[in-house]
Amino acid sequence: MLIDNDKMIEIVIEAGKAIMDIYHTDDFGVEMKSDNSPLTKADKASNKVITESLREFYPDIPIISEEEKEIPYENRKNWRRFFLVDPLDGTKEFIKRNGEFTVNIALIEDGYPVFGIVSAPVLDDIYIGTKGEGAFKITKGVKEEIKVNQNTGEGIIAVQSRSHAGEAEKEFLAKFNVVESISRGSSLKFCMVAEGKAHLYFRGGPTMEWDTAAGQGVVEAAGGMVENGGRRFIYNKESLLNPGFLVSSFDVENNF
Repeated sequence: MLIDNDKMIEIVIEAGKAIMDIYHTDDFGVEMKSDNSPLTKADKASNKVITESLREFYPDIPIISEEEKEIPYENRKNWRRFFLVDPLDGTKEFIKRNGEFTVNIALIEDGYPVFGIVSAPVLDDIYIGTKGEGAFKITKGVKEEIKVNQNTGEGIIAVQSRSHAGEAEKEFLAKFNVVESISRGSSLKFCMVAEGKAHLYFRGGPTMEWDTAAGQGVVEAAGGMVENGGRRFIYNKESLLNPGFLVSSFDVENNF
């Protein structure tokens, strides 16, 4: 399945504009969802842009999105191909106004991402990864190829969650010669590994499939790995809740 990169870029840019329209107001309309995570007007506005656009241009591909009613496993278990969407990843970062939030869209085929796009509206960065075609970063309209950094000779650079880092992450990273640790919000942590600015990102705590799919698509296209227990991270599970995972630029034996 060929995805029109230009069209997907247009979609995330438009979603980003919808988010930024609200980012520059005084009323985010914050609500708390059943899992105690925040929801804002921006999440809803971005979701509307993305889902309407995807249904217009790819009407035969179903969508799983964070901000829509969860689709029962019986209805989706035989899907070979679908879009997995997080219209605003890093809502806590959005609320803090630190700019470290993203728009995430992935195309899943046979359980794995074959395309991922991550847009950071405030930073004006877009990351794209396509299976077999490599990964790219677009900054202010300038496109460059990106690859993971496999050179660990001078020590490991780790990236950690700005809002969710915990003891499990600290214990795991203690196994390595970590010379620098960087904090980032949302799926920008995946992108740090994809563009070679970090070697490792470990997450022990809970995430959902829409939190990780687009980032995984970018990392894998850039030559990296996203694993759980040495196995490639998989999607469309009966429960959309993810286990812990490791994003790495090099082969980590006996990882966790």
